[in-house]
Parts: sequence; C-alpha cells; structure tokens
Amino acid sequence: MDSLTTFLVAHIGQADALLMESRQAVGLVAAVLAAILAGQLGWHGTDRLLARRESADD
Repeated sequence: MDSLTTFLVAHIGQADALLMESRQAVGLVAAVLAAILAGQLGWHGTDRLLARRESADD
C-alpha cells in the first residue's frame, strides 16, 4: 500500500510540474502570436492610411 501511495504522489507531482512548465510555454507562444498579429495589423493599417493620403492628393 505504501508503494502505491508513493507512486501516486510522485505521479501527481510530476504531472503538476509538467503543467506548470507547459503553462509558461503556452504563455510565451501566445505572446509571440499576439506580437505577430499586432505587427500585421499595424502594417496593414499603415498601408491603408498611406493609400488614402495618396488618393486624396490626386
């Protein structure tokens, strides 16, 4: 019975550590994706703004 309890406690501890590490990795991936999307949105918005200014000059 003690070996089963030890096994379960060790297994739960490893699963908890893995979840904590994966949470940090998921947060990092989400931050990178948010930065990429913000860059794309900024680039697209700048292109539209310049296109409007050029058409207003004509």
